[in-house]
Amino acid sequence: MPDLESAGSEPKRPPAVVTLAALYGTGGVVIGPQVAQQLDVAFLDRAIPASVAAQTGVPEEVVAAADERPLSRGQRLLTTLARAPSLTAGPAQERWFLDESAMRSEIRRFMADAARSGGVVLGRAGAIVLREVPQALHVYLGGPLQARIARVMEAEGVDRATAERRVKANDWARREYVRRAYGADGDDPALYHLMIDATAFPVDACVELIVAAATLHTPRTTDATR
Repeated sequence: MPDLESAGSEPKRPPAVVTLAALYGTGGVVIGPQVAQQLDVAFLDRAIPASVAAQTGVPEEVVAAADERPLSRGQRLLTTLARAPSLTAGPAQERWFLDESAMRSEIRRFMADAARSGGVVLGRAGAIVLREVPQALHVYLGGPLQARIARVMEAEGVDRATAERRVKANDWARREYVRRAYGADGDDPALYHLMIDATAFPVDACVELIVAAATLHTPRTTDATR
């Protein structure tokens, strides 16, 4: 017999999925984990390169080199070694040879798998990679350049020139990553459900806005869900 008590109940909502595209100086690394905690899902930022590294045998620093953040000198060296055949290459070194496109493919696969259990993804063109996930809420955290520079000065204890260099370098790396990987403009409003000037609100307010939007968000019907 059918369960009469549950027959009229609403279908269970799938786990929340939120992607955050955050310009440098908007507090994405602080906002993301708090959103994940309130939605009771995983924050996947550090888990992504760690998981891909474990699956491929490629050092995590090399995986990060296929990411949208500016590279350190050590990461650039490892990336060069990973992409160049070695005269003394053995099995351990040969498995490092994984091009940037293949690395991004592994990152996309991990993100898609993780989305089934819910999660908050920071960066990595999540709004594009997870655009077919019906319940995913895509959020953009932005703000005026000077306001973001001021925030970086305060948060990182650096002078204005250093803060400006970091902001501009990260902005460039993020935009270039999305352009190279997907041929898209990562600042295009059409990619997002919610765009917030994160420099105009305290962190707690940004978190509340995103959590409320994720809770109220109505999943879109796509060909994949019909």
